[in-house]
Amino acid sequence: MSHLMMARALFGITLGYHIGYATISVGAPMLIVIAEILAARTGQEEYRLFAKRVTMVLVLLVGVGLVTGTTVAVMLSVLWPGFMKTVGQVINLPFQIEVFAFMLESLFLAIYLYGGDRLSARARILSGALVSLGSGLSALLITDVNAFMNTPVGFQWTNGHVTNANPWRAMLNPAMPTELTHVLVSAYMTVGFLFAAMAAKGLLNRDSTPWQRAYYAKVLRFTMALGGVMAVATAVVGDASGKFLARYQPEKLAAAEGLFQTTKHAPLVIGGITDARTHQVVGGIAVPDLLSFLATGNFSGQVTGLDAFSQSTWPPLFVHVLFDGMVAIGSFAIAVGALYAIYLWRKKMTPRWLLWAIVVTGMLSMAGIEDGWIFAEIARQPWMIYGYLRVSQAVTAANGISWMFAGFLSLYTVLLAGTIWALRVYFRKHPLPSDGAQNDRIQVAAKKRGVSA
Repeated sequence: MSHLMMARALFGITLGYHIGYATISVGAPMLIVIAEILAARTGQEEYRLFAKRVTMVLVLLVGVGLVTGTTVAVMLSVLWPGFMKTVGQVINLPFQIEVFAFMLESLFLAIYLYGGDRLSARARILSGALVSLGSGLSALLITDVNAFMNTPVGFQWTNGHVTNANPWRAMLNPAMPTELTHVLVSAYMTVGFLFAAMAAKGLLNRDSTPWQRAYYAKVLRFTMALGGVMAVATAVVGDASGKFLARYQPEKLAAAEGLFQTTKHAPLVIGGITDARTHQVVGGIAVPDLLSFLATGNFSGQVTGLDAFSQSTWPPLFVHVLFDGMVAIGSFAIAVGALYAIYLWRKKMTPRWLLWAIVVTGMLSMAGIEDGWIFAEIARQPWMIYGYLRVSQAVTAANGISWMFAGFLSLYTVLLAGTIWALRVYFRKHPLPSDGAQNDRIQVAAKKRGVSA
């Protein structure tokens, strides 16, 4: 593996680990707020219990995410000094503001956690909302730097150097609205389906008591509502993102759709493998005119193909598979959410096959997040800052990346194993109560100890 590929692989693995933790850390506070509101409105303790259990997951993942997030920051400086030299002059502002967003999240997470039942319902809802605001702002600010990488503005490029930098203009780049919205709604979708999958698994367990089944059913309803609504929102924003790509990053769209020739009435090719030799998508199903409509809003609209660009700037053609995988996962999630809504509307018991489908959706939703980010980054190749700075120009010249690769891969593996172990130990020692009376006894004992159970 070349020096450049080793650096790319190390940073990709680092981001892959961090994105998993960060996604849950962004979405979980929203679930907590919704559960607290439902508990306050209905007086049903099951929602409060769910909020407490999710909080324990959030606290652990925020801690681990802090480690992986710090590692990402270190990797940017160590592996990509050429990139940091540029962004440090143009769009360093989001990194600075994000510190205050993280402080907001951490402060009110501590208040919510340690205040617990000693806080009023309104105070818990407010604290949870501020945690959600802080985590959301953190994600959006960091994502804004990525949006700048896709549509760099706010500076002039003179002989390979930055001049006349305007940090605010760089922050308000053209990719910001769609990319930031896409990140936020997809995080809420993923976390909704993840916890819905856990509730569905509980309902599939034939040993669950009637009280536990009632708890899981209530959790399933509102987590599926969040996941389903956000899945539709993700699709809507995804459509807007496609139109954005057609205008600002036509190479990425052409590679994603396997479109080699600039054409009107462009078909949307579903599935298949892009063949670089024949310039065709082998095994795909072509839907006439649909790509033109999705990209331009007109069935006869012209879509730019890869032939409009030098082959040296083409993204890797396998991104077509990544893009199809991301869309397939989103479509599957919407379908499962719609089926569940139909059964709920008809007041019919959710069948076991649909519960299993929900479990699968939870796992696929996280895979979809990772797939989406892999597609977004690889499809920008060979550029690190689109049109200005190539990845090969940004990489460090220092040796020793192979040792870093082995060391950090081991670290991430230990962190992942430790996270899973800690969650298993906690929930094994704090199992779901078998009935309402046991739950009441647990809460009373916790209040006497001055902690939140």
